[in-house]
Amino acid sequence: MRRSEEAAYREYVVARMDQLRRVAYLLCRDWNTADDLVSTTLLKLYRHWRRAERMEGLDGYVRRILLNAWIDEQRRPWRREQVAEELPEVPVTDADLAGDTDLLALLGELPPRRRAVLVLRFYCGMSVSQTAELLGCSEGTVKSQSSRGLDALRPLVSRLETT
Repeated sequence: MRRSEEAAYREYVVARMDQLRRVAYLLCRDWNTADDLVSTTLLKLYRHWRRAERMEGLDGYVRRILLNAWIDEQRRPWRREQVAEELPEVPVTDADLAGDTDLLALLGELPPRRRAVLVLRFYCGMSVSQTAELLGCSEGTVKSQSSRGLDALRPLVSRLETT
């Protein structure tokens, strides 16, 4: 990679790192796994930077890499660490998401595909067609998964509000 290409890559990564971490966290609900997913994503992007930097929808391409990395991690449970009763250190928190712990817990109750649709549609602000393209499914699937995901969240949210 040439110096100018590497400088453009670094500039892109610095500008998007926080957003990528948040999206990864919303998908997997674990900061360590989110960091691993972002690292994997950025490594794959680095390998294909010459082609990728000329794309119109570079952010969508990177989100697709991130989403594929997360799905790949879900398919390989033997690669994940085992859950421990006690954590050895204090977890890292994000100021933007700190007040949304209840919402994050509710998102965790959804199946991975619905969670991905809701995160992409409502957190990333993507359209139905953009989400469908990124997930490799039809727009109807995105609409139905959004509807079902929101339907599943509504009673849980109202239950939280009454307590």
